[in-house]
Amino acid sequence: MYYKYIIVIVILLLLGRWGVVLNRGHFIIIIISIELILLAAFFLFLINSIEIDLLIEQIFTIMGLTIAAAESAIGLAIMVAHYRIRGTIILKSFSSLRG
Repeated sequence: MYYKYIIVIVILLLLGRWGVVLNRGHFIIIIISIELILLAAFFLFLINSIEIDLLIEQIFTIMGLTIAAAESAIGLAIMVAHYRIRGTIILKSFSSLRG
């Protein structure tokens, strides 16, 4: 019954992986691709919790999505700070970060 959702999850995982592999130099696209992979994983947890009727997995899914959003916000803040300093967001220039 849930095989349609599993197909969507596999497509999301493949699109996320494809985005990371093909766009190694673009920081924003890599962040979006990682978020897509996380979305697919949390969607799988949600479908599993609906199928076996566990509320705790649904709560963990919501918490995980919140943590993923915070992670993305921190990554984008680092990118904005790097752009202000260097003037570019190409990943090759990230090797010169010092902290």
